[in-house]
Amino acid sequence: MKTKQRKKKSRMQGRRKGTHGSGARKKNKKSGHRGGKGMSGSGKRADHKKTLITKKYGHGYFGKQGITSKGTKRDKRKRINIGGIEINMEGYGAKKTDKGFEINLGKYKILGAGEVKNKLIIKAKEASKSAIEKVKKAGGEIILPVKKEKKG
Repeated sequence: MKTKQRKKKSRMQGRRKGTHGSGARKKNKKSGHRGGKGMSGSGKRADHKKTLITKKYGHGYFGKQGITSKGTKRDKRKRINIGGIEINMEGYGAKKTDKGFEINLGKYKILGAGEVKNKLIIKAKEASKSAIEKVKKAGGEIILPVKKEKKG
């Protein structure tokens, strides 16, 4: 009858190979033999991690996209087509009044794609000519902020 339990170090020696039960010695290495932890080593030429990345992020991860010159700024203005407003009026917070439907879209530019059937009174930052025409034809209006003229 054994009274003393062997130390963990000696118990975990896995067929006397000194691998602590991790199987082949090759398996129990650190992240250096995998090309680094996580996403590291997944640059242009890291084909061994490509499947992992395409599964996680899709095919748009590698390569360049768009204009990268220093001076160019991306146009980040929000835009909505007039047809989209007409379809989803509740989503844009339309309130029905005796004049028509009032919608406040203060940060958006209104574009003219789509049809207008209802009377819309829209507050917006900007609007295209075609959008203004279509809304006026239906009996509504687009209220734009007054532009300050530069003194020169």
